[in-house]
Amino acid sequence: MSMSKEITKSMEDFRAKVAETAEGIVFRVFPNKSTNADDSPYQISQAAASTDATIYPPPSSAEKNGPSSNKRKRNEDGSAAPAHLNETVNARYPELVHTNKIILKLHETVKSECAQLSDSCDKVKLWVNLTMPNGVQIQEEVLSELLRSQESAYNIRDAARQHHLARAKICSKLIKYPYVEDYTLGLKEHDEKQFFFTRQNLVDIRNVYAVLTDILHKNIAKIRAPKGNNGVGLY
Repeated sequence: MSMSKEITKSMEDFRAKVAETAEGIVFRVFPNKSTNADDSPYQISQAAASTDATIYPPPSSAEKNGPSSNKRKRNEDGSAAPAHLNETVNARYPELVHTNKIILKLHETVKSECAQLSDSCDKVKLWVNLTMPNGVQIQEEVLSELLRSQESAYNIRDAARQHHLARAKICSKLIKYPYVEDYTLGLKEHDEKQFFFTRQNLVDIRNVYAVLTDILHKNIAKIRAPKGNNGVGLY
């Protein structure tokens, strides 16, 4: 049993589109990303002044929502309205310490880069898989490198979550013990370290692109036209 001519034609068109997309990534996206890490608008000199360790009073519920009430607000359809971010009505220590806005923007940049790296690797992996016969060592090694690059993106992407959890612990101590100067200094040191690490993550992503560019360009002929049981390995 074999596929119909229509399905075969559709598969050929799909393969051609996958190859065109992947080669665009390999020859344009990867090389460009390999050279732009030094263009970051975030500089280490910004770190020291980026931390706001001020303990702010809680927002006034009466000003925002009228007289306080224990009843949960409802939407027009009768469903329960969602709680506002940083709702302090039932907080034991309702005071606020604001997040570091510069690091927040920096994390958003890193997360966007990680998402693009992972998506690009997926598209190139699909292309390599569709061109690979069984037992081709070069393609298998390229796929392994693409997978490692994706795992690097996932690990770097998780840094934002770890930062917010660690910072929240310091801020909670700062609110509880506002006269302990070391908590203020600890918050500033944490932010400076995080600023440095997050900028370094952008360099790490650049390095991943550089390695992928080097491997794929050196072996592009064998990826485009693979031969079975090629034991030479990567250049």
